[in-house]
Amino acid sequence: MEIDRVCVIGGSGFVGSHIVRLLSAQRYLVRVPTRQRERAKHLILLPTVDVFEANVHDAAELGNLVRGMDAVVNLVGVLHDGRGERGFEQAHVALTGKVIAACETHGVRRLVHMSALGADVNAPSKYQRTKGAAEAMVRASSLDWTIFRPSVVFGRGDRFLNLFATLQRLLPVIFLGSPNARFQPVYVEDVAAAYVHGLTERSAYGRAYDLCGPKVYTLRELVALVGAITGHARPIVGLNDTLSHLQALAMELLPVKLLTRDNYHSMKIDNISSEPFPFGIVPQAIEAVVPTYLGDQSPRARYRAYRDHAGRASAR
Repeated sequence: MEIDRVCVIGGSGFVGSHIVRLLSAQRYLVRVPTRQRERAKHLILLPTVDVFEANVHDAAELGNLVRGMDAVVNLVGVLHDGRGERGFEQAHVALTGKVIAACETHGVRRLVHMSALGADVNAPSKYQRTKGAAEAMVRASSLDWTIFRPSVVFGRGDRFLNLFATLQRLLPVIFLGSPNARFQPVYVEDVAAAYVHGLTERSAYGRAYDLCGPKVYTLRELVALVGAITGHARPIVGLNDTLSHLQALAMELLPVKLLTRDNYHSMKIDNISSEPFPFGIVPQAIEAVVPTYLGDQSPRARYRAYRDHAGRASAR
């Protein structure tokens, strides 16, 4: 079946925005639902993209969104458990069930679903367990499905490496919980390429793919790397398991949740994979990409920018 029209649920988010841009560049007709149109204003001007204000958790609205589409991409996920639709069960499990039902009801055969590396109904964290439950629902459906399971995703505007950059700019010492947790970060553009390529790849039907970068890092190594790139390297004090749990508990109580006990439990399992990146895509390394967007935060880069601005002003 030829695929021309794609509904991307979660398309206004970090990963979704890159996928939508790439789909638009390849002339797919893309429908992006969002709770607030303002949140998707960066997509509105793309020539083949329609942005709709809608509540995807409402079955009737969701049905209207997928009706007439050739494929649905479900990217919705939350990192911290909240109330109602923002909770793990509602965002990962209940919504996935509604997406499957809407596709089956309206004759949409193709579903591409975002899971997560480490997703398993028996995993130590609720995040991983609900992602695993959603995977099981997709696998049991009658649809032509493909599942992608990325490691932590990095890129300009990410909430991972940028957080470490901010902390090292503000704090004299980094007290780091779970310092030996292992990750295999993957570049957001590589993830987007895998989704768009896999959308029409018939050999991808009924398969799940791990999406990981070319190198494994401990959390301590990642924090140190970000410090070196930004020019704000700080001493890193690794916390033992007990203190890591207490730190997560304390940070969970903050108005803005940077870390929770569920995140702590997630890091009990290495976020890595030995599977090759699919579709012949060569994933890019952190060292090749991150300096292009975090490197401009270094004191030297800011000085150069100030000097250049002063030079232009004096020339006027």
